[in-house]
Amino acid sequence: MERFVDVAPGVRLWAQDHGAPDASPLLLIMGAQASGLGWPDELVELLAARHRVIRYDHRDTGRSTWAFDERPYPLTALAEDAVAVLDAFGVERAHIAGMSLGGMLAQLLVADRPERLLSATVFGTRALSSLPYTAPDGTRVPPDRLPGVAPALLELWSRPVEDRGPEAELERRVEHWRALGGDVLPFDADRTRALERRIIEHTGHHRAGDAHARADYSGMDRTEQLAGTRVPTLVVSALAEPVFPPRTPNTRPGDPRRAARRDPGMGHALPARCTPARRRDPGAHRPRLTPRRLRRTGTPGGTAPHPPRRTRPAPRPRRSPAPHGPRPPLRHRRAPHRPHPARAPRPSPHRTRPPRRPARPPGSRPRRPVPARVPHVIPESHPREPLQRDADYGPRP
Repeated sequence: MERFVDVAPGVRLWAQDHGAPDASPLLLIMGAQASGLGWPDELVELLAARHRVIRYDHRDTGRSTWAFDERPYPLTALAEDAVAVLDAFGVERAHIAGMSLGGMLAQLLVADRPERLLSATVFGTRALSSLPYTAPDGTRVPPDRLPGVAPALLELWSRPVEDRGPEAELERRVEHWRALGGDVLPFDADRTRALERRIIEHTGHHRAGDAHARADYSGMDRTEQLAGTRVPTLVVSALAEPVFPPRTPNTRPGDPRRAARRDPGMGHALPARCTPARRRDPGAHRPRLTPRRLRRTGTPGGTAPHPPRRTRPAPRPRRSPAPHGPRPPLRHRRAPHRPHPARAPRPSPHRTRPPRRPARPPGSRPRRPVPARVPHVIPESHPREPLQRDADYGPRP
């Protein structure tokens, strides 16, 4: 939904939100002289799956008011414009993400309005701090001695911008983004040209603005406030950054509320890989093309299709238990039942072993034999002692 937000007398900003109204709000803040449409629609749709995404045009960009010559303003006023946009959409607290100048505005909000933020993500920017940079080896480098803007980009900015028509301005913007993107990742000129053409149609003219370059930069140092903030912050450091090289002091080491991520190929622009191509299924994303997947799928170029999903084999059907329950262990089983001889089945002529002996009828079992008693007879060969006479024992009583 689109709307216009009044942030100052005679100043209106164009804003747009995507996603469910009850989702977690996310405010996207673009860089200097960049329209809110600089956030690609594909990226906004991906973020809108979980957030209520809000993007807007700064002053003197896009469909917002262009009146810097009549009403000049400092850059700190652009941070208050972001708070006014949140108020217009009825958002009390939100996540924010800022790129380039938008990253500096995000730091101003972290320092001055922390009660309005849930978290902050910044990239392609520098810290609003005067603390020296501390290298991993302990070396401290003052901010004024850190690497500066790439010479090729400075030479491009030094050229005067002439109005030579919409197509010439379009090509100038494409070359500008080519220089900002760095020399590591491949540059998609057609994608950038289509995006800038849409921004020109959205703005209504092709004039190049320079209001943010002429605005007052004073009063933006927030060293103490940023050092003591409790807002969770993520800093993305692009190693191919031509404007703010990766040695820029983005975050304090050892702070648990701040994290840093490094992107080896990202420059001062959103690469195409940040907005992956969508498949027919909006919830499915294309996987990254790895050598292993390339060997498996045989795709020579582009993005490899999804590999076949591995499914577990169907489980074996379990045997239905016996009507009387599971079989007891072997040692507890009863002896097999022997039928009555009269009811015993006839032996099959195909049996290869002799038939079993028929069971005895009840009561026909013989009694257990009792061994005969044999008198104890002393053999003649047994030595016997001579009988003693009665006289040896004395007279009888």
